[in-house]
Order: sequence, then structure tokens, then C-alpha cells
Amino acid sequence: MSRIIEARGLNKVYRRGSEEIHALNDVDFTLEEGKFVSIIGPSGSGKTALLNMLGCLDTPSSGSLKLIGTETSGLEERDLVRLRRDNIGFVFQQFYLMPTLTARENIELPLLFSKKKGQRDRIDGVLEMVGLSDRGDHLPSQLSGGEMQRVAIGRALINDPRIILADEPTGNLDSSTSQLIFELFRGLNRQGMTLVVVTHNLELARQANVMYTLRDGRIAGCRDLSGRQDTQDSRGAASRAA
Repeated sequence: MSRIIEARGLNKVYRRGSEEIHALNDVDFTLEEGKFVSIIGPSGSGKTALLNMLGCLDTPSSGSLKLIGTETSGLEERDLVRLRRDNIGFVFQQFYLMPTLTARENIELPLLFSKKKGQRDRIDGVLEMVGLSDRGDHLPSQLSGGEMQRVAIGRALINDPRIILADEPTGNLDSSTSQLIFELFRGLNRQGMTLVVVTHNLELARQANVMYTLRDGRIAGCRDLSGRQDTQDSRGAASRAA
């Protein structure tokens, strides 16, 4: 299995006046293609900072980051934009949907920015993938919170990225809707999608293949949950069969 992200010795220091804030401290992180990884930790532990580094939304103060085999340090912004656009889909706690556009039009936006045309079948496919085939013509104000997050996930998928990075994607949702979103993530992962999800919810985090724990800007633990996940899937299948 190939390494799709490889970070070595990542450090991120923010300056606030004379104060230095060490958001990341010598972090090593490897992501293999096809994995579903969760990242947990208390507020201020560096979860979002790490996700921003992995997605090339921010640059490390020091260290190395390879994305799809490309060393990102020293790349110009236009090259980083192209690398992000072609390989990564982002999902955030806030849905960031355009209120005057339908679900279909919100999903289509990245295609317009990348100047891709003739993608109606692709949009229909993504709407079906996120369970919104019958809601494509609805405005965000006509959708529930879970449906709006599904639109945001559809928007992240439309350019056929190799990785989905999600930062607290269920933070604004109730527990049952949060579980539905994670089931969607697990379904995408079973289809081969690579995902990294930051969450405060330990119960949801345990549904990934691998769970990292961050504390004080460092990786404090890494737990392989693949065996446990297989057991859960088997139990769920047995329950449905019954």
C-alpha cells in the first residue's frame, strides 16, 4: 500500500506579540492510501494545525511534508493550489454553502473553479453517493443540518480527490446525524477513498481504521482499529441479517 502523505519533524510556531505558541512539535505522520484515519485530542492539542499542514492550507515552520510523492516545502502558492485542487477534498464543521445556490449548484462549484464542463452525470452520481438524489434542487435553507453537511461532502468529492480531510465535520450535528455522516465516510472508505477526520467524539473516532491522539502539539498515541472495525462490521451485518 503506497504512502499518500508523509510528514517528518513537522513544527508550527505562531507568534502573538512576544509570545511563541508551539502548535506542532516534531510531528511524524504517515498516511497510506485507502486508510480511514481519525485524530482526537483536547482543544489546543494541534489537531486543526496538523490537518491544515497535511492539506497544504498552511506551511510548517520546519520539517518535511510529501503529498502524493511531492515535497511541498518551497513550492509556490500556485503550485500548492494545484496540488490541493487535484488531490484533496475538504470538509469543515461549518458547511460554507452558498445560500442562494441549490444543493446541486453548491456541489458543482469546484468544477466551475477548475473550469471543467460537461459534468452533469458526475454531479448526479455524487448526489446519489451522499444520499441526496431527491434534494438536488433544494436551497440550503430547505435542508437539515445533516443534509447540508452531505452537500459539503459532495462538494469535496466532485473533483474526484484522492484524499478527504475533515475538520470536526459533525461538530454542529446531533448524535444520530453524526453517526450517519460517519457511516457515509465508512462507505466512501470501503470504495477506496482515503480519509483523515479530526473529531472530539471518541465513539465516532473509533470507527476509523487508525486513531491518532494529539496532546500539546505532539502525537501521544496511535491505535490500529482495523481488527475492531472488522468485528463491528461483522456484527452489524449479522444484526441486519437477523
